[in-house]
Amino acid sequence: MSEVFDGYERQYCELSANLSRKCSSVSLLSDHEKKQQQVTEIKASVDEADMLIRKMDLEARSLPPNVKAMLLAKLREYKSDLNNLKREIKKISSPNYDQTSREELLESGMADAYKASSDQRERLTFSTERLNQSSDRLRESRRAILEAEQIGGSILEDLSQQRETLLHSHAKLHDVDNAIDKSKKILTAMSRRISKNKWIFGSVIGALLLAIILIVYFKLHRH
Repeated sequence: MSEVFDGYERQYCELSANLSRKCSSVSLLSDHEKKQQQVTEIKASVDEADMLIRKMDLEARSLPPNVKAMLLAKLREYKSDLNNLKREIKKISSPNYDQTSREELLESGMADAYKASSDQRERLTFSTERLNQSSDRLRESRRAILEAEQIGGSILEDLSQQRETLLHSHAKLHDVDNAIDKSKKILTAMSRRISKNKWIFGSVIGALLLAIILIVYFKLHRH
């Protein structure tokens, strides 16, 4: 569902409910001047409602097909509701409306003839229901946004902890590399010393063998 469409829908439902109430109240006015003033205000509100429906239509047509079909069906109900309001306003603004209403009152003999008509009550109920539905959707959207923010915060916290763990592991690996390098240097030095000692030891043994050979040689020649 589109948040932009929901916003337009909420404004329209509020405006439609307000128009229904105004139509009901203006039909009770006996002062012609006040009545005309109220009708002018109602017509301005109807123009605003028309603009909201056009905006909803444009927004709905920009959405994916499955969502668009559902919203366009809803728009048809709103357009029908608004057309009924326009007919009611046209009827109220008619010069013969007061006389016609009085004649209908006399003919019906009903004391509540000036009360809201059945269509107006239906529109008011319809608008109120739509307004409640829009409010529910807005609350659900806010809840989803809050949950998404909490999940996002938790993910960021986990990533931060993982980053610290990786940095700590990297530092340990660096220390291990340094220790390995030092060990290699020590082993290389020891290998060199061992090789050097082998040569010295071999030289000493060679010298001793040579001395022994010379001693034996001299002893044999003297006899």
